[in-house]
Parts: sequence; C-alpha cells; structure tokens
Amino acid sequence: MASCIFCKIIKGDIPCFKLFESDKTLAFLDINPLSRGHALVIPKFHGEKLTDIPDEHLAEILPIAKRLVVATGAEEYNILQNNGRGAHQEVGHVHFHMIPKPNAKEGLGISWPQQPTDMDKIKALFDEVKPKV
Repeated sequence: MASCIFCKIIKGDIPCFKLFESDKTLAFLDINPLSRGHALVIPKFHGEKLTDIPDEHLAEILPIAKRLVVATGAEEYNILQNNGRGAHQEVGHVHFHMIPKPNAKEGLGISWPQQPTDMDKIKALFDEVKPKV
C-alpha cells in the first residue's frame, strides 16, 4: 500500500535499523521505544489486521520474536499485536512488538480489567466458538 509507513520501510524508501529480513518477514528496532531493545516484527505482506495475512506470511513471526528476546537479553518481555484503532493499533499494517520489561517504569504498562466469572456465559461462548475453530 502506497501510504503505509511499514510498506515504505519494506521497500527501502524509509530507512530502519534492520535486525532480520527474509522474503516474508522484516524485524527492526522501534524508533519510539518503550524500553531498550523494543523491536517490531512485520510480515512483508500488507494487511491491516491479523486475519488479513495469509498463514504462510506469519510462520516466521514468533520464531523471530523469540530470537530478538535472546539477542537483547530480555528476561521479562511482552509480545504484543493489536488489531484496529480501538485496540490501540497506530499503523494499519500487521506488526508484532517485542518489548523488554526491565523494570516497573520501562516497557509496556497495562491494566487487566478482568470480568466476573459466569460459567453459564463461558459455556455458551464455548458452544458458539468451538465448532468454528
């Protein structure tokens, strides 16, 4: 996509600190990091949401994220992937963050608004979703 910043990075129109590249995947340092070693892993196939990306273009993503964890020496870290503006996706191209969490002030800060347990609702959801998986 012509206006996509990540597609421009893939094409080489915008420079990046490239950590890994293959025919389907690119990994590079985030220029607005939350912590030292914060990196992005992206498929070269353009798609806004995870469901837009063919499986074969996702096969390397987690192994590369794992290699970044090892390479940076991160002992605690988050692997994050957002889909849609409401889910905090800022760039409309699928991307995975590897964010080291070295201490309470650096890295990803999140809250976890846990819902109350309702086994009847969970069972109904299970019955709805399980046949589709």
